[in-house]
Amino acid sequence: MKTKIVFAMAFVGFLAGILAAYVYGIQQPPQPPVFNPASNPYTRGVYANGIVESDQPAGENVSIYPDVTGAVTRIFVHEGEQVRSGTVLLTIENSVQRANAAQLAAQADAAATLLDELKSQPRPETLDIANAQVGAAAASLKMSQDQFDKQQRAFEIDSKAVSRDTIDNAANALKVARANLEVVTRQYRLTRAGAWVYDIRNQEKQVHALRKASAAAEALLAKYTIRAAADGVVLSINASLGSYVSPQGVYEPYAQAQAPMLVMGTAPEQLAVRCYVDEILIGRLPDPHALKARMFVRGTSLEAPLEFMRIQPYVSPKIQLSDQRTERVDVRVLPVIFRVVLPKGARLYPGQMVDVYIAAE
Repeated sequence: MKTKIVFAMAFVGFLAGILAAYVYGIQQPPQPPVFNPASNPYTRGVYANGIVESDQPAGENVSIYPDVTGAVTRIFVHEGEQVRSGTVLLTIENSVQRANAAQLAAQADAAATLLDELKSQPRPETLDIANAQVGAAAASLKMSQDQFDKQQRAFEIDSKAVSRDTIDNAANALKVARANLEVVTRQYRLTRAGAWVYDIRNQEKQVHALRKASAAAEALLAKYTIRAAADGVVLSINASLGSYVSPQGVYEPYAQAQAPMLVMGTAPEQLAVRCYVDEILIGRLPDPHALKARMFVRGTSLEAPLEFMRIQPYVSPKIQLSDQRTERVDVRVLPVIFRVVLPKGARLYPGQMVDVYIAAE
């Protein structure tokens, strides 16, 4: 009985082995690729890494950094929004600078008021007082003169009637009255002449300097309001409400580095590709006006022809794509910029990496 069971189990195992060999021996059809890998479309082509950016007449995407420091108080735009030149993008806390500008403006106004006061001299009331002082001094002189004459005639009639000391006192009083009249007369002339020309010139310079300082403070105050320098699209906003910004940008916690406060570019339908040709392949490039190239978007089957725009005639270290200035690299590249001709319905965004093949000689 046991022998039959053993033979039965062996037979079942044999059939199971045959079935398993059959099942696992069936060839599965290969899965179609998710995307077609980039291949050189030219007989002789040069490969280059590329990055999509806005179609700028010069330079790259516009990175906006503030000229001042402070906390962001308000953000007026959102990413992807098209803005016109002069549009307010965001504001930075400016209470201290606003107070400083108001103080300098008030000082300039005060200096201008003092200048007007100098130019309007003499004041009629002050001139009237000086004139009255001249009249009083003249009357005092007449009184002293009359007193001296009386004493002098009395002395001439009878030398014993008036003492010599009395006559000397009267003569001295007359001299004092004459000197006082001379002083108040000159003071009247000085008052009537008005402000000295040099005082006016000095005050004019003071007003000019304070006006300039006030204008500089107002100009600095305007820098706390960040505006778009040209028409374009807001590509990225790295600052948030309340975040601290400086001329170095804003701290990016994920990258643990400073990043621009905002990044702007041209309209989405105007894109370019900046590709980097290895220095050892530069000699294989044809005449710039005859450059032909084709772009392949990584991870997709999208490809598009490229139109040559310009060459940036400066070979630089190959660190642009990673933007890591601490890299130790020896490879240098030549930036070549092409305009993208996208097929209808295709989407492409600034910052995407692409593979570029350039027709070589």
